[in-house]
Amino acid sequence: MDALLAFLKRFDYVFLFLLLEIVAVVLISKNSNYQGSRLVQAGNAVAGQCYSAVSSVGDYFGLRRENDLLAAENARLRAQLESSYVCFDRRTFIKNDTVYKQRYRYTEAQVVKNTWGQRDNYIMINKGQLHGIKVDQAVLSPQGIVGVVVNTTANFATVMPVLHSDSRNSVKIKRTNSAGSLVWYGGDYRFAAVEDIPKTHKLVKNDTVVTSGMANDFPEGVLVGYVVGTYSDRGTGFYRIKVQLATEFNKLDHVYVVDNRFKAEQDSLMAKSIMEEEK
Repeated sequence: MDALLAFLKRFDYVFLFLLLEIVAVVLISKNSNYQGSRLVQAGNAVAGQCYSAVSSVGDYFGLRRENDLLAAENARLRAQLESSYVCFDRRTFIKNDTVYKQRYRYTEAQVVKNTWGQRDNYIMINKGQLHGIKVDQAVLSPQGIVGVVVNTTANFATVMPVLHSDSRNSVKIKRTNSAGSLVWYGGDYRFAAVEDIPKTHKLVKNDTVVTSGMANDFPEGVLVGYVVGTYSDRGTGFYRIKVQLATEFNKLDHVYVVDNRFKAEQDSLMAKSIMEEEK
């Protein structure tokens, strides 16, 4: 209390001056319509700037919620794409009756941990078993391919991205339909390589690379990246292709986990076929 009184006593002339200024402004505004209107305009301008600043701050802190809502909406829209459905033609049994069944479902998730500068990188997302996330499910970004789920808990999952030494994904050159394998040898997170494309297939710079759909995880036609260079593997009849990845791994925020509803059936059938061949 003593400190407050000392402060007021020290600056008493300043406070008196400000008080007199306020009184003078009030008297002028009350006795002069012009001066009063000008003061009101100035006050409204200042108030408008303050409200604008407060609104901008509120909008900024609301961006996370808006991003979450947009990502959830994108997941629903992806599930409605024609490529997410399988057409079962029943014309053998019922004339002209074609039924579509959904093959792929999408779950939106947020990236909570991400590495991209190591030899073997991993991504953690905030969805797990309670949200229907399972091992071997594909993961996409709004730009393209990300990786595959490798571990899950109740509320989280880890993803092996393309940027991992053990990652291999079936892809193809969109223009020629030439199939190969997407691999990563480390280094720059912006680039990967495609192998097993025969040299007899003509490739050009900026050819589009997409998923092939042969691995029962990624839907066919998901963007992977663009060809930026081709090299001949000595002693083989195949290219090694340098690809600029479409996904910006250093900026990952929201991703989509893909549930192939027929994957178990497809894997079981393939395993059965392999066992029969080995007999």
